[in-house]
Amino acid sequence: MEPQSTYSFAEKPQTNNQDYTVAFSGRTQNFCIGLVDIVNSTKISANLHEREWCQYYVVFLNSMAKILKKFGAIPLKNGGDSILYYFPQSTNLKNEFGFIGCLECNLAMSEAHQLISESVEMQGLPNLDYRISSDYGKVVIMEPNSLSPIDIIGPPVNMCAKINHSAPKNGIVIGGDLYEMVKELKYYRFKQTSGFSIGLKYSYPVYAVTRKI
Repeated sequence: MEPQSTYSFAEKPQTNNQDYTVAFSGRTQNFCIGLVDIVNSTKISANLHEREWCQYYVVFLNSMAKILKKFGAIPLKNGGDSILYYFPQSTNLKNEFGFIGCLECNLAMSEAHQLISESVEMQGLPNLDYRISSDYGKVVIMEPNSLSPIDIIGPPVNMCAKINHSAPKNGIVIGGDLYEMVKELKYYRFKQTSGFSIGLKYSYPVYAVTRKI
């Protein structure tokens, strides 16, 4: 006699979100997303001893973390040589300060470069350059799990990574969707750079951001 299966394919197994490494919450929000990424970090760290490259990243991460906290940004992913972050207050389209906070945070990161360079130089470490990028749009909020207390995915997250290389060293670029939200703000200067190809007829516009003096 063949053994009887204890499970019927007609039955739905009982699971909960903790059983999954990744699970969708079903919630979406619009946020400003940002990414700050060290330039040539792999090449630089390859020429440093372990203690040195650890300290190199510590200076970068601690400096950026202080700025993010000051402007109410929440870090999402720490890659050692990069930080992905978002601005909760930017979900409200009527809250202009949510978008100003994003631009001011990114500008503060850019303007901190000299102090960061002095810090690594005092420790005998190589110069530290980075690029900053941001965009705006709808993201899907993931369920917390054992690997991450919070995570989001969506087009603005992907676009931040793709346009980051368009930023000048220690400078800022934003995607076209964020530009549409902030283009009327009078304190900033926006200059269109070469667009980013997304496989459509027209490229996605990218803008460098500086402060008006």
